[in-house]
Amino acid sequence: MKIYLLTGIFLAILSTSSRAQNITELNTGWKCQAIGRIKAAGAKISTPDFSTKSWLDATVPGTVLTTLINNKLAPDPFYGLNNEQIPDIYKTGRDYYTYWFVKDFTETKRPSSGQQLWLNFRGVNYGCDIWLNGHRLNATTHFGMYLRQSYNITQYVNTGANRIAVIVYPPDPVGNPNGGQGGDGEIARNVSHQYVAGWDWIQPIRDRNTGIWDKVTLEHTGPVRIKNPHIVTEVAGQRFPDEANQAPAILRVSAEVENAGDEPVSGELSYTVDRSNISAKITLSPHEAREVQLPVATITNPRLWWPNGYGPQNLYHISLKFGTSDSLGITFGVRQITTSWNSITKSRETAVNGQKIFIKGGNWIVSDELLRFTPQRYDAEIRYHRDMNLNLIRVWGGALTERPEFYEACDRYGLLVFQDFWNSGDCNGRWEDPMKKEDQWTRRQYPNDHGLFITSVIDQVKMLRNHPSLAFWCGGNEITPPADILKAMRDSIMPALDGTRTFFDFSNSDSMSFNNFGSNGDGPYGIQDINTFWGKRTYPFNSEVGSVGMGDYESLQRFLPEDHRNPPVFPGKEDPVWNYHKYIGYDSSVYAYGPIKDLKDYAEKAQLVNYDQYRGLMEGFSSHMWDWYTGTIIWKTQNPWTALRGQMYDYYLDPNACLYGLHIGGESLHIQYDPVTGMVMIVNNGFRTQRDLMMQVRTIDMEGKSKLLTQVFNETGPTIAKNYIPIGHQVNRLRSKEGVFVSLRLLNEKQQTVSDNLYWLPDSTGAYSGLQHINKAKPRVDITRTNGRFTATITNPAGGPVAFFNRISLVNRGNRQRILPVFYSDNYFSILPGESKTITMDYTPRDGETPQVSLRGWNVEEAYY
Repeated sequence: MKIYLLTGIFLAILSTSSRAQNITELNTGWKCQAIGRIKAAGAKISTPDFSTKSWLDATVPGTVLTTLINNKLAPDPFYGLNNEQIPDIYKTGRDYYTYWFVKDFTETKRPSSGQQLWLNFRGVNYGCDIWLNGHRLNATTHFGMYLRQSYNITQYVNTGANRIAVIVYPPDPVGNPNGGQGGDGEIARNVSHQYVAGWDWIQPIRDRNTGIWDKVTLEHTGPVRIKNPHIVTEVAGQRFPDEANQAPAILRVSAEVENAGDEPVSGELSYTVDRSNISAKITLSPHEAREVQLPVATITNPRLWWPNGYGPQNLYHISLKFGTSDSLGITFGVRQITTSWNSITKSRETAVNGQKIFIKGGNWIVSDELLRFTPQRYDAEIRYHRDMNLNLIRVWGGALTERPEFYEACDRYGLLVFQDFWNSGDCNGRWEDPMKKEDQWTRRQYPNDHGLFITSVIDQVKMLRNHPSLAFWCGGNEITPPADILKAMRDSIMPALDGTRTFFDFSNSDSMSFNNFGSNGDGPYGIQDINTFWGKRTYPFNSEVGSVGMGDYESLQRFLPEDHRNPPVFPGKEDPVWNYHKYIGYDSSVYAYGPIKDLKDYAEKAQLVNYDQYRGLMEGFSSHMWDWYTGTIIWKTQNPWTALRGQMYDYYLDPNACLYGLHIGGESLHIQYDPVTGMVMIVNNGFRTQRDLMMQVRTIDMEGKSKLLTQVFNETGPTIAKNYIPIGHQVNRLRSKEGVFVSLRLLNEKQQTVSDNLYWLPDSTGAYSGLQHINKAKPRVDITRTNGRFTATITNPAGGPVAFFNRISLVNRGNRQRILPVFYSDNYFSILPGESKTITMDYTPRDGETPQVSLRGWNVEEAYY
């Protein structure tokens, strides 16, 4: 499937650390060839006259497998069982995926006296040797997936033609993908990601993502180069986002400066902020590098950065300069993040700018299992997380320290980040596992090279620490690193290089969330009775809890071959393609909505379950904020391939009903129904007391007849979940025969609806019998269009039933396939009789598409407008 991505918006986005005027990204024109086909050595291959005529066009940034796929030498591993057709490195041997990569570039003239030219690699997996114009740049082979590399190539550059040659070696060992979590675990001997040997939500990546997987750049500077800036903001006291006049904030800026020249250099390191020029005079000896701390700056009336749902994401931009030699643009947010121990919940509590934040998070793996990252895709995925009304993303430890572009999107959209490092309880020995090659004592000491791990941590902390979204560091997923690594991280690296963020030793550590409530740990991870989320106490800050998450029929068609498009049977034998794509069962939940006709019908009913599960999860945890919980993190919100579990949108960026269940359940100011106690509640995540709120509670039967149960004014304090109205007895009586709709609304003093929440409740047997014979609704749809936004107003006439569970889509008129991505203000929505709802749809217009709107619902025939 072709993935359509946003483009226009990024012309105006500032990178968090950028040298736009003197950096060139080498992302086209690469060639590659397998080592077995090349007899020459690096010194010869890296000369511009060495022929690469028969070589493949290479994808850089990218992996060997990405290049093979793009050259049609390997099938799309996301479709059907295609991944089984691709040779696995464990069977072929490492040489099969060991490749030479070359890139030619032109320099119009050699750098003049004092000018320097640098070659930078932001990520190579796993080892590499690098040549330029016949000269080897690294004295010894570079190892480590995450460790950045930078080479001063000034003396080796030609006027005219130049060539870079890189031989990339796969991880060693590559691990046996034997079906275990991380295969046999041996992949963890490397300082690299572990999911590539397979997990319970992904199949093995056949080349283990060998390649030049991240950016390669050429950088021109004068004799002095600025590196690794460090921005620290201090925001004292308790702040409010709506205050017009903020008390001052403190800004501390430091950076490493390096004199690459042969002569001493004197000058000023400086930047301007809040109309003040901050500078420090320094003198550097030849080839001297050191860190410089600039004088402390004060920002008067600062524009503060807040997490999503609590305030705006204001960002500042400064340019750090050393005379005319070098400049470095830095984007940052003014905020302060702290944590404290909540003695009631027995878990860590987070505060931003002095205000406590109830964490509503999602677990993230990577954007793409083959590491095909773009700023546009990052923006779309993080925007979806914003639309889910989440405020945190946890980057899981079996994958990456995420890329700066990921963090830039989180900065823009207000998603705090919980960043794990590269360990997992599965590979690194927490549990006994017969699938693992080595015993727990051996695996406990993975990786092989502790020094490389520590060096890589230092480098990645320096790369990411200036992002306001970065909130927590974590030693690993479900296990700490080995003792010497943990000691270095906790006692030396974090205090020296950051010192502003809480460091958790591992993801479900007692220092984060003390578990004494009978749970066995993280999870559960599958379909659950909604009452469980409300009534069963679990980890007080649960780092992993989730449910199902398959897409609808349009989503399934993108990767399921036609002869495998049959609905799952419960109980019954599952389809091998569904199993391969890690389907997690819906058990009997879909059958409560009636007999299953075909896969399309199954997928539509699954969306009802999706919505209910994730709305219930977030509402249930929110209902116990500060007494049971300080937060929760959903496992998981996205998949980096075409999996059939745990996702709010599919790999192709098509949202499903999970997203919109969270969108409603995670509202900042929210009215909700507790199915366990029968109480109507208000959840106020904000920092101010909300007064003169009108609570409207009504039921609607299957014919559309409405019954007002109560309408009452109330107020709610800040950061609180509070019970108000008992309706359980009445609701149970009204729903007993065929189920009932329960409409909860919250109106402000201007009589504007600030929360609108509709439940569909089953009959006394647990079946949705009324929905199975509800009459058709015939809404009117009015469409307007302005540039990249469509607006649809859907009106359900009075006198009929609820227009229930409508999916609106923007499709291409030519083939009626969905345009992706599109950002809907709401979806899978219902409209009461005599009412209307307005939905906005944002997208980026593209040549060759003629968009139109489609609408279908449970009792609404599909139509196009």
